[in-house]
Amino acid sequence: MHRSQLAGFIIDCRTDDLEAAASFWSAVFGDDEPPEKRDTYVRLQPQAGLNTEVQIVDHPSRVHLDIESDDIEAEVARLEALGATRVADIKTWVVMEAPTGHRFCVIRAQTADFEAKARTWE
Repeated sequence: MHRSQLAGFIIDCRTDDLEAAASFWSAVFGDDEPPEKRDTYVRLQPQAGLNTEVQIVDHPSRVHLDIESDDIEAEVARLEALGATRVADIKTWVVMEAPTGHRFCVIRAQTADFEAKARTWE
């Protein structure tokens, strides 16, 4: 058995100015605190309890979801059985594509209340 849940959403931006993109989205969401900058992404204040990030990408701009799991391979197998396709393994996460063409990532569990809120799958 493993557990998984929606972790948040990532705003993929094809841009050379990550700080400007993050400032825009931060203002859209009404954030008063400065965004937390990392290498190729900026973590914004959570929206509705979900992780919210702006990241630089080399593909067209879009929004994608992150699903966190305590067993990435088990969750990927479950999602493949539902019709998703594994696109790429990157560092510690897996990029997938839904039958509808939407991209999403399966990532390691990381939210503080993951164990209390995540759904259990067999």
